[in-house]
Amino acid sequence: MKDFLNITKALADENRLRMVMALQDGEVCVCQITELMGLAMSTVSKHLSILYQAGLVNARKEGRWMYYSLPGKGAPPAAREAVAWVRRSLAGNERIAGDAKQLKKVLAMDVSELCKRQGGN
Repeated sequence: MKDFLNITKALADENRLRMVMALQDGEVCVCQITELMGLAMSTVSKHLSILYQAGLVNARKEGRWMYYSLPGKGAPPAAREAVAWVRRSLAGNERIAGDAKQLKKVLAMDVSELCKRQGGN
């Protein structure tokens, strides 16, 4: 029951749903997600932490930066099913389509420069 509640609570926020959808084409750096969302890095990190704790995203650290992706075949079935449901349900959403266009622009930016700028370096 606890895992189910963690998943449903994690998905009960528009920003977190947008983040899940932003990861559907592969791994993205937290700096890129921050640029896409237009939120403070600390806010984005908190949202991603909630998604991670619910098993809805994977995380890996490279140097100072965190990279996020959707769970793979090794993830618990409930998490994989929840992500699949979100992807199906939001596939035609206008906001998600706008995010996808914006994400293409963000992914074209130099990630190291983007991360340095957001990190205050």
